[in-house]
Amino acid sequence: MQQSISASKNTSTAEPSTGFKRVFPPLYKATGDASKDRLAFIHILERLKTQKRTGWVDHGIPNAESISDHMYRMSILAMLSEDPNLDVSKCVMMAVVHDLAEAQVGDIAPREGIPKSEKHRLESEAMYNFVNDMLHDTPAAQRIYALWEEYEEGQSAEAKFVKDLDRFEMASQEYEKAHGEKHDLQSFFDSSIPKLQHPQVKEWGKALLEERVASASETQSASETK
Repeated sequence: MQQSISASKNTSTAEPSTGFKRVFPPLYKATGDASKDRLAFIHILERLKTQKRTGWVDHGIPNAESISDHMYRMSILAMLSEDPNLDVSKCVMMAVVHDLAEAQVGDIAPREGIPKSEKHRLESEAMYNFVNDMLHDTPAAQRIYALWEEYEEGQSAEAKFVKDLDRFEMASQEYEKAHGEKHDLQSFFDSSIPKLQHPQVKEWGKALLEERVASASETQSASETK
């Protein structure tokens, strides 16, 4: 495996500054049987389908999206790119794997008080476990890790674009329309739309905000006529 993967194989416990303490499942122990270990990786992906995104759960949103729900729409958004300077195929694959480590560590939220450096270490440890112990450092495994690492470093044009998709996808959730009267979701917009950098995604963000304002106006007008 590449030298850049330096995470240990030992299970770690994050020490948050808040009263909440996240419990992490034990890391997988390789059997030496490539077929069994590969199946273990395939099975662990199920967690991405069932684990809900923490931010929405914290705000009491019913039927919140799963981690894989989020990544799937991001991958489709990547396919909508009109930028000739981007490797769209790489963007799609990067969107699919960018939160892969959350299958092991979960969707760690800022309110948990876990430092970014510790969060990155835990996620690197999870990726090491996937790539080496489950996928036996195959070329396919190395491709997955390289995409994840490129996204984490955030330096390439593709990584920056996919990060914008990550922000936009969160803001575009329809939860506000469905549950806006009960939940204040302004923070999801404040932490995403103003940070968009890519011209195309910024345009999407502008359209989304215009739709949001129009929807709020319609809701207010309807309530006033009752």
